[in-house]
Amino acid sequence: MSLVEVTMVIGIMLTLASIITYSIGSMTDWRKGRSASEQLKSVYIAQKSYMADHPTTSPSSIGSSDLIPYLPGNPGSMPEAQSLNDEDLDLKFTVMPPVFELGGTTYDPSDSAEDGLWDVGGL
Repeated sequence: MSLVEVTMVIGIMLTLASIITYSIGSMTDWRKGRSASEQLKSVYIAQKSYMADHPTTSPSSIGSSDLIPYLPGNPGSMPEAQSLNDEDLDLKFTVMPPVFELGGTTYDPSDSAEDGLWDVGGL
């Protein structure tokens, strides 16, 4: 009997470990999306601040050197992000609100463009 019981306990422990591993993977993906959306929000705030100081300027003509002084916290460079597959994303800040792009298309692996993950959401 004790061998059967030990085997069952080990099986239950392995099952719980696999559930935790699966949960951590989805939390990591959520954390990447949340971080990317916070970076986009900071660029969006910088865009709005710049446009308030320069109301005749079109968003398409704004350069990164124009926005960097307006970024919250003065990071000294434009924010960067990586996709869920650890590919570098391009920040398109010449549109309002800004977006991250991968291969020329807007990158948003979440279900909605208004959920605040991988996008600015409904500000």
